[in-house]
Amino acid sequence: METLQQIRERYYTELTENILPFWLKYGLDRKNGGIYTALDRDGSLLETDKSVWFQGRALWIFSKAYSSVEKKPEYLEAADTIVKFLDAHCFDTDGRMFFRVTADGKGVIKRIRYFFSETFAIIGYAAYAVASGKTEYRDKALKLFEFVEKIRSQPGVLVPKFSPETRSTRAFAGPMILLNVLAELRPVFPEKEAWICTSIKRLLEEIETYFIRPDLKVVLEECGTDGEFLKDHFEGRLLNPGHSIEGAWFIMNEGILSQNTHFIQQGLTMLDWMFEKGWDEEYGGGIIQYRDALGKSLSEYHQDMKFWWPQCEAAIATLMAYTVTGKDAYLKKFYMVDKYITEHFLDKEFGEWFGYLHRDGTLATPIKGNLYKGPFHIPRMYMKCIQLIDNIADF
Repeated sequence: METLQQIRERYYTELTENILPFWLKYGLDRKNGGIYTALDRDGSLLETDKSVWFQGRALWIFSKAYSSVEKKPEYLEAADTIVKFLDAHCFDTDGRMFFRVTADGKGVIKRIRYFFSETFAIIGYAAYAVASGKTEYRDKALKLFEFVEKIRSQPGVLVPKFSPETRSTRAFAGPMILLNVLAELRPVFPEKEAWICTSIKRLLEEIETYFIRPDLKVVLEECGTDGEFLKDHFEGRLLNPGHSIEGAWFIMNEGILSQNTHFIQQGLTMLDWMFEKGWDEEYGGGIIQYRDALGKSLSEYHQDMKFWWPQCEAAIATLMAYTVTGKDAYLKKFYMVDKYITEHFLDKEFGEWFGYLHRDGTLATPIKGNLYKGPFHIPRMYMKCIQLIDNIADF
């Protein structure tokens, strides 16, 4: 069995010689700027529209790679071209961002129910400010965060998923992503640490109050406004183990940084519950896409598939849990996740990872990217795991 140090070296090689070069070679649009993500197995372009999520996400990845992995000029050059495209083409006239634009930057889809294009742009701007030294992007990140807080607080701006007169709900995704955004802003704005910590605490309390359910030993994706378990509806019972595990390591990370044992334990509990729910012992491992909180049948067509990103979040969370507890049970889970990734998701012929597997681990489609899969979860996993291993004194 590999040591953690050996895994660290393998992850560094995968990141710097496989994952990032794949996106630099095939994803960057050197004509119009920005990055394409809809790529076939061999890197050929399948769709010329661009995901606005991934302009922000890829900006974060290449900026972070330049700042914390290696100061390769190509990483900063990629960030430069992406940020220019994002600034010039991804904002509508009302300040909101598009979800999807054409190759040359014309708006195609704008999802006014959500604010995730904005949140990914915020973390991209913040990371780019550090990597490039351009302080104006520090200001852009903060102004965009303030804008998101404004539209969240104004009734009617974000169209609710359900009719509020019939069924008023709240979703785990909002506080979870904002928790990550604030964690990214904190080192960039040391003078605002008190405000950021207060805001983080409020989000953590919201997550604990409404979504972490000890009575069911699950993390809900959706609940009533007052935390009601919507047990008579598919959405109310829906569990997304990968999403909850991602939230678990966000919370653990905050507990580690603030030396708050309650937050650490909260994250560990979420990981314990949702890894048990998500890990598919019946079909050889891997984190399955969805489960039902009451064990009932699911309606989603992809409910039993295995996507790339939950495996990434499980690798980070289990390794983080091991670093904070020293418990071999978490290290064993990390090795299990790493083994499943290595055996099923890595494309040893063309590079990068496959994204979509059937439950039995066979390939559902060979594409390397679309409007949802691109350079984010995978390189973030490698970077975060390298950092975690580096923080362990004894290998």
